[in-house]
Amino acid sequence: MRVIVLGAGIIGVSTAWYLKQAGHDVVVVDRQADAALETSFANGAQISVCFCEPWASADAPLKVLKWLARDDSPLLFRPKLDPQQWRWGLSFLLQCSDSAFERNVRQLVALGRYSHEALKALVAETGIEYQRLERGILHFFSSQKDFEAGAAGAELMRSYGVDRKVLSREEVLRIEPALGSFQRNIFGGTYTPSDESGDARVFTQALARRCEALGVQFLYEHDILALDAEGGRVSRVRLRDRRTGQPVVLQADSFVAALGSYTAPLLRPLGVPLNIYPAKGYSATLRLKHPERASMVSLLDDSRKIAISRLGDHIRIAGTAELAGFDTRLDTPTARVRCEALVRRYEELFPGVADASEPNYWTGLRPSTPTNIPYIGRTRLPNLWVNAGHGTLGWTHGAGSGRALAELMNGRRPALDFGFLDAGGTASPTRRDARVAA
Repeated sequence: MRVIVLGAGIIGVSTAWYLKQAGHDVVVVDRQADAALETSFANGAQISVCFCEPWASADAPLKVLKWLARDDSPLLFRPKLDPQQWRWGLSFLLQCSDSAFERNVRQLVALGRYSHEALKALVAETGIEYQRLERGILHFFSSQKDFEAGAAGAELMRSYGVDRKVLSREEVLRIEPALGSFQRNIFGGTYTPSDESGDARVFTQALARRCEALGVQFLYEHDILALDAEGGRVSRVRLRDRRTGQPVVLQADSFVAALGSYTAPLLRPLGVPLNIYPAKGYSATLRLKHPERASMVSLLDDSRKIAISRLGDHIRIAGTAELAGFDTRLDTPTARVRCEALVRRYEELFPGVADASEPNYWTGLRPSTPTNIPYIGRTRLPNLWVNAGHGTLGWTHGAGSGRALAELMNGRRPALDFGFLDAGGTASPTRRDARVAA
């Protein structure tokens, strides 16, 4: 079978890898000059099965209202005259209940576990190196109230088999001594030793090279203009070569849309209404002046909702989400405030450890669903498949999502309890309640 995969991020390249392993003829199309140059480029670097939690919870609406006036808030909603944004927002509110939260957590954790096992097997098979650190993820809290809420969350995750341990301040410092200068502001933490970190861009580009060596064709610098349908099936994809400006038309037996936030607008004209909206995330990557004093364990700072991960002689600080459409500029007043807040917080935690004079800022659009559960499976058009909507968990869920979709396309049901899209483009029974609200 000839398959065209649209998108060369962690999701698209993982999908291409597993499809090629199954013996298919695969072409990957992306508008950038290489793989992983958009959402997968500079994320928080965490593979965090322990934190596969949806944003929507019973207390989320109040938090969002409190954050509306803060440009540096963890989740910033910028209302626009955009029906897709309001559709997403209303669907998000419908998910803000304890029952919906637990239902969504169950599926996210199931996909996270499946994906982590897929990643470990893939790394063992290929030998890809990507500044991997298998030291777990440590979540620390800067108030007693937040710590108590975090301990309750850890208990919930343990009910799904996630080994998230609750720690005292002293235990937090034993796991990551580099937090010593901030210890007076630490009230406790949680820790999952099975989680890890690493550079998603480095991994994805290395996997793309291995795909090419097996015969996968990559068409970089090609804009994806539209998918055309005839007789209830996708017949072709229309592209434009960025280097020559010439139109390109490709045909295939099957098509996979793995374009992150851009998946929804591409499929909407075909009558496939995915409720995916971009959440603009930020990161700063700093060179370490004193590597011996920097953290080695990947961290989550609860008060600022940011991730801090060691990548060799650099540190990555990432977080915050801004629901403001498809704006990827870094030169806006809000973007500057949010980027500078990341560096300022790192200096508070680890004064003088990194070179803050030349921060490498980045922003990317996280393709978010109201449930945080991605769309994986077949749409209403029988030869059009989708693998998108992973939000902040694209790196965590990447390998497993690619493997699962390849299995579905080969006529097999993946071995996990997850609501994949069925052949009619609707959710399977395990997902239906969540998707109706979405």
